[in-house]
Amino acid sequence: MSDHISGPRALAEPIADITDVYAFPSPETPGHLVLVLNTLPFAPPDARHSDGLIYRFRLRPLTPESVLSGSGDREHVIDCVFDDRGVPAVTGEGDGVRVFAGPRWDPFFLDAPAALKTVASGQLAFTDPASIYLDGKNVLSIVAEVDCARVFGGHGLFGVVAETLTRGRLNVRIERTGRPEVKNLLLGPKQFDPVNRDLEIRDLYNMEDAYHLGDGYLGAYRARLNANLAFWDRLDGKVDWPVDGAGDHPLTRLVLADRLVVDTRRPYRESGSFLEIERAALAGEEHRTCGGRALNDDAMDTLFTFLVNAGHGPVIRDGVDRCTRPASRVFPYLADPNPEPPQPPAHL
Repeated sequence: MSDHISGPRALAEPIADITDVYAFPSPETPGHLVLVLNTLPFAPPDARHSDGLIYRFRLRPLTPESVLSGSGDREHVIDCVFDDRGVPAVTGEGDGVRVFAGPRWDPFFLDAPAALKTVASGQLAFTDPASIYLDGKNVLSIVAEVDCARVFGGHGLFGVVAETLTRGRLNVRIERTGRPEVKNLLLGPKQFDPVNRDLEIRDLYNMEDAYHLGDGYLGAYRARLNANLAFWDRLDGKVDWPVDGAGDHPLTRLVLADRLVVDTRRPYRESGSFLEIERAALAGEEHRTCGGRALNDDAMDTLFTFLVNAGHGPVIRDGVDRCTRPASRVFPYLADPNPEPPQPPAHL
C-alpha cells in the first residue's frame, strides 16, 4: 500500500515501483532537508538499484497561496543514477548533498488488508490492535540530505515529488509519487465512479507531470476523486466535506496538487506534521510545523481522519501506530534491512 504496487505497470516493473516518499528537516543537522525515495516492494537483502533508471527528486518553491494549487516553473532536481556494478549499498557526499543508496527495512506501517476491506465493504474495518501487512519486508532506498542554504538559497517552502524514469535518450516516466495512498486508495477503487467505472486510471496518472497535468485525462481524474473522496467522507455516517453545485469535492484540487509540502525553515518534528501545511492553507491560517512527512509519523491515521471527518471527530486509527523497527535520528535514518524478509504473496 502507500504507493506499493500502484498500477499494472508498477506490478510489471517492480524495480521502478515507488513505494514511498518522505521529506523532512534533518533531526541530526539543523538547516538540512532529508529526502527519501523507496522502491522495489519485497526487495531481497542484496537488492541493487537499476542502471536503466533515473531516480529523481523534484522540488518546486511554493508560497502559502500556491500550496493548494499551482506553482511556478522554477525547480530544483536531484537525479540519482547507478552503473552496472550495482553495489548493494553506498554512501557519498559532495556539493552540499549527502546520499545513501541500498536496501532498508520498509518504514511504512498500515493494516493494509483492513484498508482494502473498508473500500470493499463500505464500512470502517480497522481493529485495535492490528498488524503491519507482511511486516519485515525490505525496500530499496535512496536518502538525500541537502544543505538548504548552500543548495536552495533563501527559500524554505517546497513541494516535493519523486519519480522513476527510463534512462537514455528518451526518458519515460514510469512512476511519480507525492503524498501516500493517492493512487491506491483515492484513485484505485473503481466501483464508486459513475463515469469511468471500467478504467484503470493509475498508470495514466503515473505518467503525468505532477506539476503540469495534461488536459487529456484531467476530467477522468476529477470524476474518480470526486466519487472516492465522497466515499471516504461518508464512512462515519455524516458529511464533513460537502460537494459544490457541480459535484466537485472540496479536496479534489488539493489531491491533484500531489506533492509533499515541507517548510525547511521549521524544525524537525517526529509526528503530527503530515498535512499540517495543507490543512492550514485550507483554513486560511498560517502553518505551524515543518509539514512534509517524517519516517516515524503515523501519516495514515492523519490521512484517514482528514478524509473521514475533517478532524472534527475522533482519530480514525488503523490499529498500527509505529514501525516495528522505527527510523533513527542519524543518517541514513532508515533501519537496516531484514536479512530474512517475508516472501511476497503468490497472487502478486
